Amino acid sequence: AVVSTQSTGGMPVEEVASHRIRITLTSRNLKSLEKVCTDLIHGAKAKDLDVVGPVRLPNKNLKITTRKTPCGEGSKTWDKFEMKIHKRVIDLKSPSETVKQITSISIEPGVEVEVTIADS
Repeated sequence: AVVSTQSTGGMPVEEVASHRIRITLTSRNLKSLEKVCTDLIHGAKAKDLDVVGPVRLPNKNLKITTRKTPCGEGSKTWDKFEMKIHKRVIDLKSPSETVKQITSISIEPGVEVEVTIADS
């Protein structure tokens, strides 16, 4: 907490130190990821916080190509499997206590949330 005496006629006022907070969300399911993003942003805007995002980062496409036949005999047919990982970044500027209240929402299964705090 920082004590300042500006614009209050000499009376000390306690200001809460705000931090730059980056919330990184990753998931394989796009619908659940977007739902968690909108819930976080609505919660942050309800508390009058500065919100930037969600910034959509490029997907990671993990591909595996395998032979269909287990023994190697027969015609050479292939199976292609693909898994897409979606990623979103939300930046907030707020006290850390407020972020605990915002991130306490119910998070969909399969969505990973990473919160990093940097001093501003």
